[in-house]
Amino acid sequence: MLPITVPPLGESITEATVSRWLRREGETVSAGETLVELETDKITVEVPALKAGVLAKRAKSEGDIVRVNDVLGELDESAVPGDGREVRSAPSARRLAEESGVDLARVQGTGRGGVVSKPDVVAASAAPAARPARAPAPAAVASSAAAVPLRAVASSATAVPVRAAARETREPMSTRRKRIAENLLAAQHATAHLTTFNEIDMTAISALRDRMRDKVEKEHGVKLSYMPFFAKACVMALQAYPVVNAQIEVDAIVYKHYVHLGIAVASDAGLVVPNIKDAHEQGILGLARSIVAVAQRARDGKLTMDDLTGGTFTITNGGVFGSLLSTPIINHPQSGILGLHKIQERPVAVAGRVEVHPMMYVALSYDHRLIDGQQAVLFLVRVKELMEDPASMLIA
Repeated sequence: MLPITVPPLGESITEATVSRWLRREGETVSAGETLVELETDKITVEVPALKAGVLAKRAKSEGDIVRVNDVLGELDESAVPGDGREVRSAPSARRLAEESGVDLARVQGTGRGGVVSKPDVVAASAAPAARPARAPAPAAVASSAAAVPLRAVASSATAVPVRAAARETREPMSTRRKRIAENLLAAQHATAHLTTFNEIDMTAISALRDRMRDKVEKEHGVKLSYMPFFAKACVMALQAYPVVNAQIEVDAIVYKHYVHLGIAVASDAGLVVPNIKDAHEQGILGLARSIVAVAQRARDGKLTMDDLTGGTFTITNGGVFGSLLSTPIINHPQSGILGLHKIQERPVAVAGRVEVHPMMYVALSYDHRLIDGQQAVLFLVRVKELMEDPASMLIA
């Protein structure tokens, strides 16, 4: 038997949660095929089969906490499955097969090279032989239902008490959710947390984006959002006010002469903050590509430890969910985070006239131990100036 063990999880990560088994005991697996997924506070780790064989035992259950080198199960590399053929299947097919109780070894694959696809499993589960026999209704229930006329049942529906579904459910917190909670509390307790606000007239940047959006997507394959413009504005403002990009380490101030820009991404597994490394070296188009790429990796659960470590400043955009105003929490041990919000048309005074413009509230939360109020306000004003005059970013 070949033991299936927890691989190294990354720097400073010692434990993980068994998130999901992709194969059942007794199923055939190919070398390199993912057997189980582990969730850490930062990333999802896929544990593959080192050799082809049969999953003989699952020693850990979903939800169990495991540590590096713990045994997750056993792989019988000497076993010959069924008719001796190796079953190759797509991950979506394996998940559906596990949920519907279909034996993949009995499913004919129609994909390239005989790979079993999700539609193959759907067809197999619909076959009569694959359907489990329905349990007969209890005799007492059947007889009592037959004895009550339909009209009587309808008229007494409100009078007969119905067993209510559970009003509460309880589930253990995932490792990632626990770490998110710990980090947020640490940020509140370990920093002198303060937030300053401003508003940005999005007229100029909206016009530029609308004018360039189709051209950029056609020529470069990138959908141009507002985020790369804010990223560039933050990079330039951080270079003007480097203390916002600095960090406190014990009794020293560490100034970072580079910007690893964190972009908060909401994924199915929870909030993650991957970093655009050396964002100060990229233009708006390069930032657009990097943001799209790292956000996609986050949603696909493909982030690496390098994506999630070393950030110096963070941007979070609650506006995509409709938030009009918020006070973001610092991504500790960083010293600042910029919160973006919903663009909303509002009446504003322009040269003595009232005009309706697209406006956005922005919020900078910062560590007041390191950053004085003046520096925080000037940083935010600089971001505002750059966004309201985007040509100044394009020539930088």
